[in-house]
Amino acid sequence: MTPPIFVSHGSPTLIFDDVPARDFLLQLGQTLPRPKAILVASAHWETPASRVTASPAPQTIHDFGGFAPIMYQQQYPAPGDPALAARVKALLDKAGIPAELDHARGLDHGAWVPLKLSWPGADIPVLQLSLQTHLGPAYHLKLGEALRPLTEEGVLILGSGSLTHDLRSVSWRGPNAEPDWVKSFGDWVNQALIEGRTDDLVNYRKLAPNAARNHPTEEHFLPLFVALGAAGPQPRMELLHTSVTFSVLRMDAFEFAR
Repeated sequence: MTPPIFVSHGSPTLIFDDVPARDFLLQLGQTLPRPKAILVASAHWETPASRVTASPAPQTIHDFGGFAPIMYQQQYPAPGDPALAARVKALLDKAGIPAELDHARGLDHGAWVPLKLSWPGADIPVLQLSLQTHLGPAYHLKLGEALRPLTEEGVLILGSGSLTHDLRSVSWRGPNAEPDWVKSFGDWVNQALIEGRTDDLVNYRKLAPNAARNHPTEEHFLPLFVALGAAGPQPRMELLHTSVTFSVLRMDAFEFAR
């Protein structure tokens, strides 16, 4: 099995920021077996229904604004894998989740930022899977469950989002001290994962402390459920990394193994 992983990708500038999360991602690819391909569920691709990238050469998308020119010069020329995209679509269709192939879309920064740090050679095929944020956590858990066979075929399923994501409270130049309302939520999620409380996680909006404040919208939390679902029932969670950037962005990363 290739264990699914969730990473927090932070700001696009993580490529250059001198922070612990960048150091972690720089060594991540060296500590894992080389995957046959990587399927990324990124917070930055939301569609009404499921879509899978199917370009043989996906473009690097600079889906942000207001950054230094060097950010728009970044490229991640990883190949795609149209045959694997068709396999992903077939698995989703079989699970009752209609999916379409997208032959035009490239890789957004939720995909290429962590991949450029962890696999800088850009020589592993990469696909992206879109989110349906309006359908919530239970749907994305099911989405991951449908993709579980890929973990037996050497495909790394990578959920890329953020453990916390209240951009209104970001301190871009301030200290990285973690406020209580961030810590309480992040620690609750970690404990729920350790204890295998999947139902509680699905209902985190009602059960977790300060859930709505940490996730005013859900798209950055939902990739966690794709990775969790792909691992199978009651997976063993390993906390790969935890840190805080810009005071309120918890940069936790998890691996889920059976």
